[in-house]
Formats: sequence, C-alpha cells, structure tokens
Amino acid sequence: MAMHPAIKLRHIRAFLDIADQGSLSTVARRQRISQPALSRTLAELEQLLDTSLFQRVRRRLVLTEAGATFRRHAALGLQSLEAAAEALRPDGSGGAIRVGLLPTAATRLLPRVALRFHADLPEVTLKIETGPHRYLIGLLRDGLVDLMIGRMPVASEMAGLSFSHLHEEAVVLVARAGHPLAGTSIRSMLQISPLILPPGDALIRPGVDEYLASLGLTGLRPTVETVALAVGRGLLAGSDALWFISRGVVAEELDRGELIEIPTGVRFLSGAVGITRRQAAEPSPGIEHLVSLCHEAAATLYGSARPQP
Repeated sequence: MAMHPAIKLRHIRAFLDIADQGSLSTVARRQRISQPALSRTLAELEQLLDTSLFQRVRRRLVLTEAGATFRRHAALGLQSLEAAAEALRPDGSGGAIRVGLLPTAATRLLPRVALRFHADLPEVTLKIETGPHRYLIGLLRDGLVDLMIGRMPVASEMAGLSFSHLHEEAVVLVARAGHPLAGTSIRSMLQISPLILPPGDALIRPGVDEYLASLGLTGLRPTVETVALAVGRGLLAGSDALWFISRGVVAEELDRGELIEIPTGVRFLSGAVGITRRQAAEPSPGIEHLVSLCHEAAATLYGSARPQP
C-alpha cells in the first residue's frame, strides 16, 4: 500500500518527537506550538495511516506495536531525506552530526573535542542530545543520532552496534570538601550520611549496588537518584550527602578541590567509555573526523586510549 499523499513532513517530525518524549505538552513547548495544534497533527497522521500509533499509559504516550514499526521506518526515511538535502551542497560541506552524549563524557571529553572539531570543520554543526542511556541508545537504533559517547552498553544491547573504546573510567564516591565524617570508616559514612545514587536503569548502578552489598548495606535507601552534575553538585554543596558517580562527571570539581573522593578500595567499579555506532551506518568524513578527535582527546586526557578498530 502506497503512503497517503496527504502525509507531510510535519506529521512525521511531530510523530517522532512525541515518540521520543512520550508527552504532547513537552513536544508542544519545544516546537513552540499549542498542544491542541500538535494533537490535531497526530490525529491527522493516525487517520491517514488508519491506525493508532500511541496508547496512553498513566500520563505518558506509549507506542503501540504499529507505532513502533512506523517509528523505525519513519526515522530512517527522515534521515535519508536530510542526507539527500546535504548531498546537494555544491562543495559537499555543511550539515550536522547528531551526537548522543552521556554525562560521563559531557564535562571534559566532548567540550574539548567540539572546539577542535569546529576549528577543523566550521561548516558542520554538532547537535548534542543528552539523556539517560536507554533513551539515547533508542535514538541511535532509530537513526536519530549518528553516534553515542559514553559507557559501553551491556552485551544484550550490542546487536547491530559497534563499540570503539576510548578509556577506562571509575565510579567514585564523592562528598563536599570539609565533610565532617571524612576519614572515618566508609561503612559508617554511608550509614549516617544522605546518599545519592545513579538511577536504577543507569549502566553504573549494578556495580554500585554490588559494592553496597559487599558492605552489608543492601537496605540503604537513597535520598535522591541522579547522574546530573548540576543536581548532584548542588546537593553535595548544601549537605553532608555522599554521591556515587562516574569520575568524568565530577572531574573538574575534584581537581578544583570543591569535592573530595572517598576511597572505596575496589577495582570493579570501573568500566569502558567509548563511542557506540550502528554497524550498518554509512561512513561519513565528518563523523570519522569526530571519532578520530575523540580518540586523540582521550589519549591526552587519560593516556590509555586503545587504537581505533
């Protein structure tokens, strides 16, 4: 069955944004349109396709089976159209590279890379998408970002993807400088102080839970769950809280002495950071240059980057 000729790009873009956010109000704010107008656009698309694309679960819009199928093909189609438009540039330059960025690479690695990339290819824009791992890997699979920089996905997520190692990074326990319990036993500190943990679906959470279990502290309930630097830094500055977080997120604060590291004495709280890509993605000179710069920056910052595959 051919696509209905009345389906427009605005329908496709609205659908993909709603699928990503699960909320009409959030997408409407981002697109600076009214929620009723966005709702009408979605209703038009469902009518033209003669199928329901979403179902409401509590307060979120969740894709139906038909919606998930349509999303996969629509995302790839939109990506192809954007690539076709960029290919028409007379010198083949310009365009954008879409990067999914996890917090562990957001503070040090990517800022250095982005500035160097702009100096080398000023006609290409880096579009940075941040969010939880599961959200970003979904964007990567749907072709809505070109690559993802951060912790290595678990084995069950790697089908159809490739991973390029940049460096090893530890999960550290940090507190504000001058914490009154610094120097006491770590078990006592964790029992007494407010605790900030990574969210339950964060890649680093299982290792943290394993460490707490090794101390006999499986029943500890966190005050807050977050990997966001602004939130965690603010909580630590105003309290005696402790935070388990990837070192890369708080590296600058540790270097400046604003935060201190509480030694855990274990090695299993470390893991690989690198670049995840779709295996089937077509090579792009801009993307390859970005990847190369990431490896150079990792070698400079950490001195242990492996050669690119």
